Amino acid sequence: MALFFNRKKTTPESKAVVQEVPLTAIVPNRFQPRKVFAKDAIDDLAQTIKEHGLLQPIILREYETGKYEIIAGERRFRAMQSLDFDKAPAIVQTMDDHESASMALIENLQREGLTAIEEARAYTELMKLNELTQDALAQQMGKSQSFVANKLRLLKLSDPAQNAILNHEITERHGRELLHLDDYHQQLMLHRIMAEGLTVKETAAEVQAIINPEPEPEPQPAETSETTETKKPAKKRQTKRKKRAVSNDPRLALNTIKASLKLVKDSGMAVASEEEETETSYRITIEIPKK
Repeated sequence: MALFFNRKKTTPESKAVVQEVPLTAIVPNRFQPRKVFAKDAIDDLAQTIKEHGLLQPIILREYETGKYEIIAGERRFRAMQSLDFDKAPAIVQTMDDHESASMALIENLQREGLTAIEEARAYTELMKLNELTQDALAQQMGKSQSFVANKLRLLKLSDPAQNAILNHEITERHGRELLHLDDYHQQLMLHRIMAEGLTVKETAAEVQAIINPEPEPEPQPAETSETTETKKPAKKRQTKRKKRAVSNDPRLALNTIKASLKLVKDSGMAVASEEEETETSYRITIEIPKK
């Protein structure tokens, strides 16, 4: 990773000495690529730390006197917070802003569990920080240029589609199919994927149907008795049309409405809703502000 740390160091490297640092003096790294931290996973990690202790100290850098920024170990930091620890075992390294940002991005990229959107955003930040091309970044990360390019293309998706990947509501492969559509049709297709549970293959077929719709059949001229007698019977052109299954399950309708509400809320609109279930029906009240 030499290219990421090509600036001259103004201070000697800190020795790997474990210190006890107050949790209240620690802040997350602003370049942390992981944006979604599953509560269940943090709870499981907290239970492990409670039973076995912290097996690996977190890595910090002192950006101001007595104030520390996380380089590696935000999940462990969050788990210790949930356990009400006063201090965290940590190794404090000397880094400038550039090195801190690059190290945080690289450290997290080398771990599992990042979504494709988080990975793509991390690649973008690394290229900006280090003034790298896609090809140079790929070489430094040990990836092919096409691998990096395919990840970066996902950032062309609309915000709701990116958020759906971030929240594990659709897969990266679903997102690749949505790239063929404009933002409006992405919204419609995203709604259907989530409401109907479409597979990647089904999504690809529906996307192609939007891009290349079947032409309407041409109207046939009216036949007279004269033409009927002389005209040879033509073979009927058979066209296969895909019949879309329709379900009468009211729960599907309910989930469809909920998915639509979520898309509207993800767009930033402050929509309020109340749901009520009676013996005979479901009732949803939606309030949309005028401004």
